[in-house]
Amino acid sequence: MTLAVVVAWLLTAVFAVLVLPCVRRLVRLDYVHLGPAVRNGDLAELLLVVAMIAMASPVGAPIPAAGWQAILVLTTGWFAFAWWRSRAEAGDVSRPHAAGCGHHALSAAAMLYLVTAMPHADMTHGPWLTMSTGTGLALPVLAILGAVYFAADAVRSGFLAVRTRGRYSPGFTSRTVCRAVMGAGMGYMLLAAL
Repeated sequence: MTLAVVVAWLLTAVFAVLVLPCVRRLVRLDYVHLGPAVRNGDLAELLLVVAMIAMASPVGAPIPAAGWQAILVLTTGWFAFAWWRSRAEAGDVSRPHAAGCGHHALSAAAMLYLVTAMPHADMTHGPWLTMSTGTGLALPVLAILGAVYFAADAVRSGFLAVRTRGRYSPGFTSRTVCRAVMGAGMGYMLLAAL
């Protein structure tokens, strides 16, 4: 077993562990008081964690790459529109809802880029998504810029999670820890696919 396969399995396991806090938040939190924006963010987080599992897994995913592309295009569009709408309504992109929507739009767009920019000449796995066998991305500058963004966001989210443990709304710490781990994983995947 090569090092790349071992790392892919480790990433798959880490992302699979992140499913639990996402589902726990969706089941336990009172979204009537937290608002629909928080619920939509938690749903997006779950979808993006599942997509990360599919991309990291060395055995591929049960959904073909074209299916993930469709899901990620819709997710990117949904959150980009929500970011734009909240920005236009409030005139302040620093609001947590606007920032969360922008981050989810960028995350879905980065995943869409990974799925789409991978070479598809080798069809030994058929239409199934298997990122661990990739041999380079189109437009590597986008991957590098994305990796820098996600690494910086992972560090920021990690510090925020440690500094604000238990001080904010229910699920805040869980959300920021998941964001830190997902950001680090996404940054790694973008660089590893170069």
